[in-house]
Amino acid sequence: MGKKKSKLQLAQDEAHAAINKTNEKIEVLGVHTSELYIALTDIQGVFERIRNVPSEKKLKYEELKQIRLNWKQQAEKIEKDYKEASMKNAGAGVAGAGVGIAVVTMGPTVAMGVATTFGVASTGTAISTLSGAAATNAALAWLGGGALAAGGGGMAAGNAFLALAGPVGWAIAGVALLTSGIFFWKTKSDQKHIEDVFIIISERDVKSYDLAIVELNERIVRIIDESDKLKNAIEKIKTFGLDYNKMSEAQQYELGSYVNLMSSSTQLLINPIKGIQPKYTETDYDDFINSSTRKAEVELCKENKDMIISLANFLYKIEMNDRDKKLLWKSLRKNKKLLKSMDVSRKEFKIDVIDAVLEALSIKYT
Repeated sequence: MGKKKSKLQLAQDEAHAAINKTNEKIEVLGVHTSELYIALTDIQGVFERIRNVPSEKKLKYEELKQIRLNWKQQAEKIEKDYKEASMKNAGAGVAGAGVGIAVVTMGPTVAMGVATTFGVASTGTAISTLSGAAATNAALAWLGGGALAAGGGGMAAGNAFLALAGPVGWAIAGVALLTSGIFFWKTKSDQKHIEDVFIIISERDVKSYDLAIVELNERIVRIIDESDKLKNAIEKIKTFGLDYNKMSEAQQYELGSYVNLMSSSTQLLINPIKGIQPKYTETDYDDFINSSTRKAEVELCKENKDMIISLANFLYKIEMNDRDKKLLWKSLRKNKKLLKSMDVSRKEFKIDVIDAVLEALSIKYT
C-alpha cells in the first residue's frame, strides 16, 4: 500500500488534471479552428471570382484575408518553435511527463488551437503582455513542454523564466520546487506553512482552468456554428452569378451580410481565451513604475522587470503575511534550477524583489 498523499500533493494532482483537461480542449479547439480557417479560405475564393464588387466590400474581405494569413503564420511559428524546443531538450527527457502533465504532441491543428487560445493581433503578433517569443514560451508551458525544460536550462535563459508567467507554467514549477528537495525545513511548522501557500495557489489555478474550459467549450460551439454558416453561404453565393452588377438588390445585400459573417468568424480565430491570459501585464508593471505611491527603488524594479511580472502572476490574489513572504523567498532562493532559468544568482535574488512584487500587486488591486 502506497504512502498516503499530502494535501499539497492532492492539490497538485487536481491542478494537473485540470491542465490535462484544458490541453485536450485546446487540441479539440485546434481541430475546429482548422475547419473554420478552411471555410474562410473557401468563401474568400468564391468572393474573388466575382467581378465588379464595390471597393469598400472588396477592401474589407481582403483585410480579413490578411488577418487570417497572419494567424496561420503565428500557428506555424508556434509549431516550429515547439519542435525546436523539444529537440533541444530531448536529452533531458520529456518535460512534464514525470509530474503528471500530459504532453500533447504539437501538430498543425494543436498549434492552431494554441494560437487561438493566446490570441493573434491583426499584425500577426500574439496578443500578450509579453513579447512574441515569450508568448510562444508561455504557450509551450501551457502544453507542459516549457516550464520544466526551462528549469533545466534547456531554453535560452533570457526567455526561459517568462515561460513560467502563465498559470500552468507556475503549476508545473510548483511541482519542480517540491521535487527539488527544498522543503527540508528546520521546523515542521515552516514546512506546513509554505505547503499551505502552495495549496492556495494550486486551488486558485484550478478555478482558472475550470473557467477557461467553460470558455473553450463556448468558443468551440460558436466555431462549429460559424463554420456551418460559412459553408451554407458558399453554396448560396454560387447561385448569384459572377458579376456583382447583374445581381439583384437582395443578392447584393445578402453578399454584404456574408462579408460581415466572415468578419465575425475571423474574430473567433484571433480573439484569445481570456481565462488563460496573464493576470499581471507589462502595462500593470508600467503603472507600478510610474506610480506616485511606489516605494520600491526604480533601479531594482527595472533590473528585475521580467521576474517581477512573472512572480506577480504567480502570487496574483494570494494574500501573504510577513512569514509567508520570507518562507516563499527562501524556497525560491534555494531552487538552483529555478534561479538558473531566471538567469539570476542566489545572491542577486534579494527579498527586496518579493517586496517589490507584493507592492506592484497592491497597486494593481487598488
